[in-house]
Amino acid sequence: MRLGLDVDIHKLEAEKLRNGKKKAEEDLDSLKMDYKKLRLPMRTTGLDTRAREVALQRSLLECQNEKARLRAQVVELEKSLHQYRSHNSVIELKISLSKIEELKGKIGELEEALQNCEL
Repeated sequence: MRLGLDVDIHKLEAEKLRNGKKKAEEDLDSLKMDYKKLRLPMRTTGLDTRAREVALQRSLLECQNEKARLRAQVVELEKSLHQYRSHNSVIELKISLSKIEELKGKIGELEEALQNCEL
């Protein structure tokens, strides 16, 4: 009878150990999952930070390039505006000169008519 009790005790102890081992393995698996869940955001946060940094640097470079392009365009437009104004000034001067010449001709005609009337 004692032998039967010893066997039963050993079976119970073995079952307790198996249950304990199973519980420990479940706890370990749970801890591993928790670790993975925590580790992933840490990695992606690091990656997100680096990716954001790279994106910001790229954006800064693009903005600097755009700024340089716009400055060059402003210089080109200023040159074009200066040429246009110069061209307009030349045209206006020619028109003024032709009006002056026309008025000189009319003055000459009027002076001639005035001299003819006096005679």
